[in-house]
Amino acid sequence: MTKGWGRPSDEPIAVPGGKLVTLRDAGHYIAGLPKAVHDRPEWQAAMEALMLVVERGGPTMFARIGIMRALNAGA
Repeated sequence: MTKGWGRPSDEPIAVPGGKLVTLRDAGHYIAGLPKAVHDRPEWQAAMEALMLVVERGGPTMFARIGIMRALNAGA
């Protein structure tokens, strides 16, 4: 399976201000969150899932699930 930050997500993820199309987009989005938000367990888990997908070439759906869970935490 292909590895790397340039891989497209299975489906774009809608976020305030746009959408996340690639794994790089997701990484930049998470890195750009305010520290108090970025440090929340759900965002740390999303980043961990993203890193595993990027580094090991796993299914991009894993990263998507992590991000969607973090976006919807507390909803």
